[in-house]
Amino acid sequence: MQTTTSGQALRVLLISVQEPMGQVIARALAGRIPDHRIFWVSQPEVAATRAEELAPGVILLDDALGDADPRLVIGELSARLPHVPVVTLVAEAAMGEAREAVLAGARGFVTKPLQADDLVATLQGVLAQQPALPALPAQPQPDMRSAGRIVAFCAPKGGTGRTTLALNTALSLQTQTKQPAVMVDADYAAPALDVALNLDRSRTIDDLLDRLHSLDDELLRGVLASHASGLQVLLAPPPEATAKHISVPDADAILGQLERMFGWVVVDLGLPLNETAFGFLEGADRVIVTVLPEMVGLRNTRLLLDRLLERGLGQERVWLVLNCATLRGGIGQADIERRLRVPVRHRIPADQPLVTHSINRGVPLVLSHRRSAVARAIRGLARKLEVELPGEQVKR
Repeated sequence: MQTTTSGQALRVLLISVQEPMGQVIARALAGRIPDHRIFWVSQPEVAATRAEELAPGVILLDDALGDADPRLVIGELSARLPHVPVVTLVAEAAMGEAREAVLAGARGFVTKPLQADDLVATLQGVLAQQPALPALPAQPQPDMRSAGRIVAFCAPKGGTGRTTLALNTALSLQTQTKQPAVMVDADYAAPALDVALNLDRSRTIDDLLDRLHSLDDELLRGVLASHASGLQVLLAPPPEATAKHISVPDADAILGQLERMFGWVVVDLGLPLNETAFGFLEGADRVIVTVLPEMVGLRNTRLLLDRLLERGLGQERVWLVLNCATLRGGIGQADIERRLRVPVRHRIPADQPLVTHSINRGVPLVLSHRRSAVARAIRGLARKLEVELPGEQVKR
């Protein structure tokens, strides 16, 4: 199937007030369009603005939009994104609405309940009529380079030890695989990597956003902060200084360049989990969800896992890691797995004094306390990632 830009996944933007529709679309496209990503907008009034930010290849618009008039939404989308085809989803008995949608600017329609083959055939038809967009000139690549692996750490709430696990895992991957690693601080509400690693925050991701059209190795290396271990870090600006909006295409461009430069890209993803956050998650080879053995966290974790599943991130890509697993009075692993309906892929023991000491000193514990139980467990997580995500030789 034709995509909007050579070598990129097809971006499918769904506009629907009904959450289950996203699951229907995901099931219909799974296995039929291997290289695609689905984004969901539930508020018709912001659909055009979000479409401009997401730069989709095709837009699916559910005709059941509550109080919003689908014709007006289609008209605004067509005016603001004339190059993006809109396909409307209409009830089987509503052929009159389908004709009105086409008159308003839709390129096609599919009847509900959706049939996967009909949806795919319609998408293929409207995309085949699209003029190919000129591809960006390819950056010359050295012979000894291959794509790295992206590992994103996330959590349903703060305080799960996400950042500590992410940075120590990144260091362990770099040491054990002998391949360079880079971290991305994508916690724009409460960035912490500069403190945890004692780094100067004079250059951040904000320094890249106005120059993404010329993004290359040299530009990125000029913005990355270097840790004494050799780990490179793309820092987030302080929350009060974040003036530039990071869109999903921005995240894709930055991740794509980093994975060509480094063997491992580790993303420390904060809250809220908005569309930009899902841009990082959906680009990851593995998503590590950190959870504590406490009841409130389990409820929020189940909701997060459901959201990840709806976005096409299955259990093979999403790993549940139980942090502070030996916490006195904590919920047992078997009970956690029963409640969340997913297996715990790895356990990290509790040692809050050591973790606090490490953060306060700005020295990762896998460097300062290599023989500790926590450090050994984190190295074990890194070994599992290395086995699951074997990579080829990467240019240093």
